[in-house]
Amino acid sequence: MYLVIRCPGCKTFIYVDRYQRWRLCPTCGEAINVAKAPIYLDTDDFLDAECVVKQLESYLHRTGKDDLTESDIQKLRAQYVRWVKNRV
Repeated sequence: MYLVIRCPGCKTFIYVDRYQRWRLCPTCGEAINVAKAPIYLDTDDFLDAECVVKQLESYLHRTGKDDLTESDIQKLRAQYVRWVKNRV
């Protein structure tokens, strides 16, 4: 299980193992306390997390938004659940 989080410094989406406590941001080098970082999505494996990170960055760039709203996050989670159910 991997968590999709966002660096509080540079706002880059990254993923971490759910049991990891700290993560260095690959973009700005900030040490991220995973317990304090907002969790956008909990994925099944790192391949899913990697795909979601790319899509979130693309979505924010395309729409010109700074961050996801709470309703965007809920839609993301619902869409991920549907995708996981349908791929079986």
